[in-house]
Amino acid sequence: MLKKILTTTAAISLCAGAAYADYSLTVLHTNDFHARFEPISKYDSGCSSEDNTEGKCFGGSARLVTAIEDARSRTNNSILVDGGDQFQGTLFYTYYKGKLAAEMMNKMGYDAMTVGNHEFDDGPEVLRGFMDALDFPVLMSNADFSGEAFLADKLLKSTIIERGGEKLGLIGLTPQNTDELASPGPNVIFTDPSEAVQGEVDKLTAEGVNKIIVLSHSGYRVDQIVAANTTGVDIIVGGHTNTLLSNSNERAEGPYPTMVGSTAIVSAYAYGKFLGELNVTFDDDGNVTEASGEPLIMDAAVTEDETTVARIAEAAVPLDEIRNKVVAQTAEAIDGSRDVCRHMECQMGNLVADAMLDRVKDQGIHVALANSGGLRASIDAGDVTQGEVLTVLPFQNTLSTFFVDGAMLKAALENGMGQFDNPEDDGRFPQVAGMTFTVESGNATGERVVEVMIDMDGTWEPLDMSKTYGVVSNNYVRNGGDGYKMFREASNVYDFGPDLADVTAEFIAANAPYTPYTDGRITVK
Repeated sequence: MLKKILTTTAAISLCAGAAYADYSLTVLHTNDFHARFEPISKYDSGCSSEDNTEGKCFGGSARLVTAIEDARSRTNNSILVDGGDQFQGTLFYTYYKGKLAAEMMNKMGYDAMTVGNHEFDDGPEVLRGFMDALDFPVLMSNADFSGEAFLADKLLKSTIIERGGEKLGLIGLTPQNTDELASPGPNVIFTDPSEAVQGEVDKLTAEGVNKIIVLSHSGYRVDQIVAANTTGVDIIVGGHTNTLLSNSNERAEGPYPTMVGSTAIVSAYAYGKFLGELNVTFDDDGNVTEASGEPLIMDAAVTEDETTVARIAEAAVPLDEIRNKVVAQTAEAIDGSRDVCRHMECQMGNLVADAMLDRVKDQGIHVALANSGGLRASIDAGDVTQGEVLTVLPFQNTLSTFFVDGAMLKAALENGMGQFDNPEDDGRFPQVAGMTFTVESGNATGERVVEVMIDMDGTWEPLDMSKTYGVVSNNYVRNGGDGYKMFREASNVYDFGPDLADVTAEFIAANAPYTPYTDGRITVK
């Protein structure tokens, strides 16, 4: 039976009277946790124990344990699901890979999660080890992974669970461009999300399931497209774009839930700062008759579970010597926020690009290009620890130097602006040093970058399409990450320079107390 089509854009209530067999379900959800097992600051970076005691911190696994238990006590039927990207973001992931994430998710009693692009950062083998340690299924519908031995017999496209005597169908989604964002290898072929979801919906419906939830690590925009292009999907639990949906928070990008037809879309920002809580009522035909809720902020009002605090502290012992080392000072907070750095020149982008160029400028290198997707946090004012730098730059990327002609460099900048009209879910926006450029945002894709100037040993010159330029970036970008595939054809390549986090920390130290800045090197019109 086709679901009724709803047109409201907020919480909905269709039935004044009860249906014959109303079924209520609470969907608890997280997304984009990124190894933030400890509490975080308002900058989404590390938060000291002193600040945590003073009530200035958010999130952390210990608060989530308490909040999940409390939320479950308020409902007869509930599920706990995750929208992907448990991996990557702090030294906890660098040291433990997926082991600690699996332990914490099992402790909290998750029912399912979808694969985020960062779950592929260390290839299918590490993802398989993570899945083997979990007590629940991991889902990804929009890919053919039958040829990947580490995934073929373990990863699922969808699954059915029972709660309160009712069957619930769960479907997973992963970014279609994960091959550009991470390292899934050549044996995983990603496909269109809407077609994949509809295929799984049809299979689940044929098995008698009429309550279907998509766990989507594809971004808020794609979630809305999938909702519009499919039938039978009741709920989409989002991830990937760190989107906050809320009916009370002024920074929300949309209502909670966002309704597209009869589909309720929810998302709870990132880093464990919120626990999403959606309360849904279905009639006996599986139609949603009511959907309401709000992300619950994990602030000091949420008591930390003492057992979990102790376990995370134990897990942190091997990391403390590295991350607590003060490496520099900054005069002001350095803004590395996602909503700035993925749209325009930003302070953290200038810092990282300047640091890269400074390290190798005596090697015939003229310009630096850093993908904004590699910048993962801000840094507050005062002492800067190695742990803070590693939170900003967690990927263990190395400096890459190479040489390209002006045409290839122009193509790279155009790639960086390739999704400028829809940058919400894209990390390719280039932060640069040694060059300036202007973006005509209204131009067609491939024609947006104009007036490129290159600093040639102190003299600013227009970009020459036939001239050769030395470039420094990170090994991820040089090898085609975030769409920079043109750099695979570069010459005189060296991908094995020092770790980008170390280079940045040393640059801050050499310029301490470092004062963050922007200087107009990128102009957007």
